Amino acid sequence: MNANAANHYDAIVLGAGGAGLMAAATAGQAGARVLVIDHAERPGKKILISGGGRCNFTNTGTDPSCFLSQNRHFAISALSGYSPWDFLAMVERHGIAWHEKTLGQLFCDGSARQVVAMLLEECRHGGVEICLATAIGEIGHRDGRFRVADASAPQLVIATGGPSIPKMGASGRAYAIARQFGLEVVTPRPALVPFKLGAGEQLFTALSGVSCPAVARVGETAFEEAVLFTHRGLSGPAILQVSSYWSPGQPVSLRLVEDAAARLREAKRRMPRAQLKAALGELLPKRLAEALALRIGLAGELGNLADAALDQAARNLSDLTFHPTGTEGYAKAEVTAGGIDTAGLSSKTMAARQVAGLYAIGEAVDVTGWLGGYNFQWAWSSGVAAGRAIAARLG
Repeated sequence: MNANAANHYDAIVLGAGGAGLMAAATAGQAGARVLVIDHAERPGKKILISGGGRCNFTNTGTDPSCFLSQNRHFAISALSGYSPWDFLAMVERHGIAWHEKTLGQLFCDGSARQVVAMLLEECRHGGVEICLATAIGEIGHRDGRFRVADASAPQLVIATGGPSIPKMGASGRAYAIARQFGLEVVTPRPALVPFKLGAGEQLFTALSGVSCPAVARVGETAFEEAVLFTHRGLSGPAILQVSSYWSPGQPVSLRLVEDAAARLREAKRRMPRAQLKAALGELLPKRLAEALALRIGLAGELGNLADAALDQAARNLSDLTFHPTGTEGYAKAEVTAGGIDTAGLSSKTMAARQVAGLYAIGEAVDVTGWLGGYNFQWAWSSGVAAGRAIAARLG
């Protein structure tokens, strides 16, 4: 870029991910001249790897209660201003076939590349310029204009995401930019991330690859989905969900069997000569049943075991407790919790309260959704809110 009048824009968007492209397309189609800058060589890199390459692009159950933030009301305005049905209408307008999986999760029938292509086409329709493989460098701000990479504009959007999945080029740059302009940052942490277990729980790390439905709980928060045992610890949808609510030192408990006491007593009546391992094998995957039988340590035939002993065994199935040594960190985290403090932003426009023309959207902000398309919906909704606000300031 050369510094000249041609490089004067109405808005500069930092980040060519879902939120940034959505903000740029919205503002561009409303008449703004928009430039998107990203250090990556390809746009929408996180979109491309999401949902096993099919992009879980939204969730029909989206509700503000499905998001974590220090201000639990912050997401209400943006989500109501642009809903999953609005994004789905765009998907259908572009002829992208989709399907619904469990719990309201919507995926492309084909490839996540279709979603990126759709967003780029929306940007093209709005006359948006996209500059990839470009370092953001220092950001200047003088005389009401932001200056980035030889371009300038009276409005700037922070859409560079969080540090989750650093191999994709993710970083905490958004927080440095926010602090540069006086915005506070809620301490970031990995979210939707597997747990690591210590040496004392090697019995279960040896079950790598075993999966089963369960209720995972951290404190008062519980999710019922699949749990996956790994060579390092615990993963699977239920674990990823509760990880966002976990603090170091907290235990994680699993309810593997509903009404476990009654089911073990029934097994005792039905198969009195069987061992506990056989009864557990009817309720759980074989390898897990064997590991639990070993951990519980009840020897002998079921018919010879007291009901009280079976009830004690049932407690292991109803409240199997682990003490994670930590998480797999940003390398395995699907998103980042924490981020730019919403106290400094307008919930309607995503604009900074104290810096005219500055916005923060998407994962960069202290709003984190559940697993299952919620974080993409936040990207679309917050991006649209900022894009509309940018256009509204053109007059």
